[in-house]
Amino acid sequence: MYNEQRLQQWVEHLSQSELPVMKQTARDLTALHEDERRLTTRTLSEIICRDPIMVVKLLRHFHQRKSSSQTVEIIEVEQALRMLGVEPFYRDVAIHPLIEDLLGKSNPAALPPILRIIRRSQRAAEYAYDWAVRLHDLHFESVSHAALLHGSAEILAWCFAPKAMLKIREMQHNDSTLRSRDAQQQVLGFPLTVLQSALAKAWSVPELMMSMEDSAAENQLRMRNVVLAVNLARHSANGWDDAALPDDYRDIGQLLRMPPEHVPAMLKKT
Repeated sequence: MYNEQRLQQWVEHLSQSELPVMKQTARDLTALHEDERRLTTRTLSEIICRDPIMVVKLLRHFHQRKSSSQTVEIIEVEQALRMLGVEPFYRDVAIHPLIEDLLGKSNPAALPPILRIIRRSQRAAEYAYDWAVRLHDLHFESVSHAALLHGSAEILAWCFAPKAMLKIREMQHNDSTLRSRDAQQQVLGFPLTVLQSALAKAWSVPELMMSMEDSAAENQLRMRNVVLAVNLARHSANGWDDAALPDDYRDIGQLLRMPPEHVPAMLKKT
């Protein structure tokens, strides 16, 4: 059983904190704001969607301020920008602090893991988007966002508790059989999936929940897409000879109704 008190302390701390974004994200958003010819909700959303925490900041702001008459729960970044307005976004959603400034001097060893998680999240979002299109899912953007946000709690943990996350990594390095969930529970008092669910509820951001394991989920196919995309991105990050990939190919083949031996060739085209 996880430590409910420690979990609540984390939720309260993160809720009161400005969430950090990548330096490149801040640079690109600033440059776009200064270029009126290029500044549209589409170009703005393209930059935001490269950074999982920037997406969280935008959607948290949107969901916490939407009117009671707005009943749509899962929403796309560009749709949120259209409803908020470009200038109100720049005024109300901070593009600071920067992850690199937060960790650069005090805990530089935490930066490479964060960059790997972000790159992995970007790849998962690309896979989920492609498969949603193949499945004729009209909510392909939302599915992509859910895959992108799957590692959000892990990124935030590296930003706000780098020493604890380094300890978890060391524990797993010393014991290859130790599962991430168990190591996180030992060090943090709770698994990061539990933190992500708690943040989703506290911030009213259902996109954070879409990729969580939930047997009662209304749309199993959509959730399956997200989970498989996240798994493939995680395993392929270890190299395309990772032992878990054949099982991924089998599951992806079932999702897309294609022979598993055709999946690797399909992935090379994405």
